[in-house]
Amino acid sequence: MTLFPQVFDGLLSCSIIGRARERGLIDIRLHDIRDYTHDKHHVVDDYPYGGGAGMVLKPEPIFEAVEAVKMELGLSSVPTISLTPQGRLFNQEIARELAAYQHFILICGHYEGVDERVAEHLASDEISIGDYVLSGGEVAAMAVMDSVIRLLPGVLGSEVSLEEDSHIGGLLEYPQYTRPPVYRGLATPSVLLSGDHGDIARWRRQQSLLRTAKRRPDLIEKVVLSPEDKSLLSEIFEIKS
Repeated sequence: MTLFPQVFDGLLSCSIIGRARERGLIDIRLHDIRDYTHDKHHVVDDYPYGGGAGMVLKPEPIFEAVEAVKMELGLSSVPTISLTPQGRLFNQEIARELAAYQHFILICGHYEGVDERVAEHLASDEISIGDYVLSGGEVAAMAVMDSVIRLLPGVLGSEVSLEEDSHIGGLLEYPQYTRPPVYRGLATPSVLLSGDHGDIARWRRQQSLLRTAKRRPDLIEKVVLSPEDKSLLSEIFEIKS
């Protein structure tokens, strides 16, 4: 549900999402909120009661848009998510939640916000992609869509890629290198050229742990570390000290 469906053109036609749509793995439908107004000017916003700066999205077209989609799907209930800075902070766990749904609706807010009756009586969830302000919910919707779609069966070319992504298992991904092995005097770690898959796996796990500990200590605190993980971390810190 958006005021600017054209914003999504590039995302829906390119790369992983574009190929998934072509193969019929996903179905994304854009609904222009203005299409559900009943005045000749297609007004979707109004001044807030009580005064204040900015305009607020009216409840009527949003309610009617969601109801029309439910009717189209033949469903009385569809998870309906309002994208707002006041929602719960989006993460990989929430992406997995959404990927388990057969259908869900994203409402893109705009202007000063959305009439509170949408949050209280229409939306089943509210999601934020970060503690900052965007001009509208379209960017947030694209982030959510991309994160969720790549979790769906068959979307990625390799399921291994999904398993090794950052935030899968609570850790950041290990460093990646490709050819040439040396560029401008900058060498690829020798272990990656060794052909020893056991050593490579161990190095990658160690680097993933180190990177998470250094860059996102808040994440490493939540991960249940195995004895081997603790040993790998201690090795690194002993070497660096």
